[in-house]
Amino acid sequence: MLRTTTFTFILGFLCLFVYGQKGNYVYNRAPLTATSNVQLPLGSIKAKGWLLKQLELQRDGATGSAEQLYPEAENLGPGSDWLGGTGSGWERVPYYVKGLVALAYTLDDDQLKNKALKWINWTLDHQQDNGLFGPPTMNDWWPRMPMMYAIQSYYEATGDRRVISFFSKYFKYQYAHLNDQRLTEWSKSRTGDNIEIVLWLYNIIGDPELIALAEALKSQAYPWADIYSNNQFFHFGDDFHTKHSVSVGQALKFPVLYAQIEGDYYQEAFKKGINHLIDDHGQVTGIASGSEFLSGKSSFQGVETCTVVEWMQSLETAARIIHDAAIGDRLEKIAFNTLPAQFSRDIKSHLYYSEQNQLFCKHGHSGFDEDYDGGILLSPYSGMGCCRYNMHMGWPYFVKNSWMATPDHGLEVVAYAPVELKALVGDQVGVKIAVRTNYPFEEQIQLNIDPDQQVSFPLKLRIPSWCEKPEIKLNGVALKSILPGDIYVIDRLWKPKDVVSVTFPMNVKISTQVNQSAGIERGPLVYALRLDAKYSIRKKHLVEGFFDYEVSSASPWNYGLLLNGNNTDQIEVIQSAMPENPFEQRSTPVKLKLKAKKIPSWKVAYNEMHAFEVPRSPVSSEEPEEEVFLTPYGTENIRIANFPVIGSEAKTGNTFNADFNRGSLEGWINYGGGWFIKDGSIHSASNKGSWGYGIHGMKTIAAAAVFSDFSYQAEVSLQSKGDAGLIFRVSDQALGADDYKGYYVGLDAHGKKLQLGKASGRKWVLLDSYNAQLEVGKSYKVRVVAKGDQINVYLNDQSKPVLSCRDNEYKTGTIGVRSFDSLSSIDNIKVKSL
Repeated sequence: MLRTTTFTFILGFLCLFVYGQKGNYVYNRAPLTATSNVQLPLGSIKAKGWLLKQLELQRDGATGSAEQLYPEAENLGPGSDWLGGTGSGWERVPYYVKGLVALAYTLDDDQLKNKALKWINWTLDHQQDNGLFGPPTMNDWWPRMPMMYAIQSYYEATGDRRVISFFSKYFKYQYAHLNDQRLTEWSKSRTGDNIEIVLWLYNIIGDPELIALAEALKSQAYPWADIYSNNQFFHFGDDFHTKHSVSVGQALKFPVLYAQIEGDYYQEAFKKGINHLIDDHGQVTGIASGSEFLSGKSSFQGVETCTVVEWMQSLETAARIIHDAAIGDRLEKIAFNTLPAQFSRDIKSHLYYSEQNQLFCKHGHSGFDEDYDGGILLSPYSGMGCCRYNMHMGWPYFVKNSWMATPDHGLEVVAYAPVELKALVGDQVGVKIAVRTNYPFEEQIQLNIDPDQQVSFPLKLRIPSWCEKPEIKLNGVALKSILPGDIYVIDRLWKPKDVVSVTFPMNVKISTQVNQSAGIERGPLVYALRLDAKYSIRKKHLVEGFFDYEVSSASPWNYGLLLNGNNTDQIEVIQSAMPENPFEQRSTPVKLKLKAKKIPSWKVAYNEMHAFEVPRSPVSSEEPEEEVFLTPYGTENIRIANFPVIGSEAKTGNTFNADFNRGSLEGWINYGGGWFIKDGSIHSASNKGSWGYGIHGMKTIAAAAVFSDFSYQAEVSLQSKGDAGLIFRVSDQALGADDYKGYYVGLDAHGKKLQLGKASGRKWVLLDSYNAQLEVGKSYKVRVVAKGDQINVYLNDQSKPVLSCRDNEYKTGTIGVRSFDSLSSIDNIKVKSL
């Protein structure tokens, strides 16, 4: 929603020359929608303050030293095939160059520019006569897509005329060969990147064949608009691309870009997709979990660094096209919390996965579906290689997309941060805007607006949805009708030295997270328990100053918070002086103080790589009351950000039912693998492509359904070999086939049997077995009756149990479903106390 305040004055203007343009910038041509904003040329926006510090750390750390750290021919070495060598750089070089170009020209750093030009010039100068570019033996559309972003950014910064003919030749080649060499796998899932550059070139040269190419690309891509609209991420069987968290975040831009051609359905698909992702997989920082596939709501499932920067870029693209303040809200939340959490404080190391409740950065297997022994090791080599190349775009892309030019010749703020920008407004009049702020660590933002001469243009200010009482003053005079979640427009004659003062009062808010835990937020920042992080060097690398670190907490971590509902009056906000780098825990300028109690039963999980899932709130504790401090989420690499709430434990009702007709996984917590709802049933997803714990045993728990003596029935259908069924009296569940305490009754259509057993000491113990002519694709009604130490299992409507045993190891616990090497669907769950 746009809210406008108009001031009418005499218009003055100064015409400035813009290469190759009529008007200020290149806006959408017909038939594309006319309302899209446009990026300012790379280098127009300069970071200041704390944001500049992040770019400088990146220059002096991971980005500036990348070619020394990864000098092999298959990586960034001089033997790379992206420099005419014999290596196989695939996506790694384009990822790196994409971020390098953006950083180099944002900082205006000659050394970084020279590094970038080596790659850019080789690519531009060695295009084949037929239009194909890049390594001539690389028969893959995908790696060329991130390189196209690098070359586009280079053009925006320099105006190098080679670029336009380069893209024109390439897209003619692509259009001619797309039917013979169709999109597959990564290029099929990440087609939006290609379409974005195609439409960018169309707006410059107006060749209608480019619109036809965009439509052809869309026709071969995954049906992302349908996937996002209908929550179909897991509906593609063994094909993992639609649930791959990086591709899912990267493809968020796809429907938005195509909406410029076909309209509302695609815009709505973007919004629905985010809602589905957050409902089923959301984290407190506004992003979806994924380690490496979408992982459900969990305090210990990770988010990949590639996922973070791709979500950010997709949101930046969406903010140009959809005028919705919520997009900028989410972009800020991810950028100010998740992004810095992925990096060491000096941005020389990164985490392949970061977690909301992360007790360790260490070497070892965490149990994720894509499980690397360095996946949570703080290292320049953490996890798989993609992130160490793709991460470089995060901060510089945030800078270059923080402000945008509007088609009505004005400017719009997408995300607030300390920057200075130079742009054209009105009828080619230059303006300089200095954004003086320590936001998001402080509430005040001052815009010093200095046009070359008096000029009329609209200034559009995003008003965060979280801010209840936003304030805007123009030259000291308060403006009216400012509402949360608006894009507020000041359309007036601007004069040199005009000042817009913005205040976004930040109140502490409590959000509900997994297992009814609490997230503590203030403005766009999420807060986490301040831990005394203990660093130890695991490895020293050949490049000076680069190490692998293992990190653990030297202070207690298992606290529950004493909260009074949503009343936050008891939480004290402590402000201090703004440091050079606010993402260092010891000097961060804002922290929160509140009361808490330890929860001794909340411990480190079996594999000693993370904590057990956050206990379901409210949680009772007899421990003494203590004061604890919370600091911003991104100020350390270990944290607790999903907090149990201390209180009287809630009692389960006498019944629990789940028929899944509402399509919601709310209240279910996944432990390995993927679970999804389709056709009114809960399904276990294919784990093809996995190599973690989830490739075998996977379970999902109805955390609120705690029963002792009960009848538990459900309809179970096996869609493949393996076994699946019901688990009950479950506690201390974690990642791993038998990493739980509790009982399991499983159907095995391949082995033609029904089994009753338990997980004890992380091992499977068979209690009883029954031979049955079970068939794949057929639904069976299974009923468990447990009373005291007697457990009986009934199949279909038989009056006598087919399985029976006495066992008293587990007396109470939650219920759930489990699958082992099987595709299965389960429906009509009914539990009743006895």
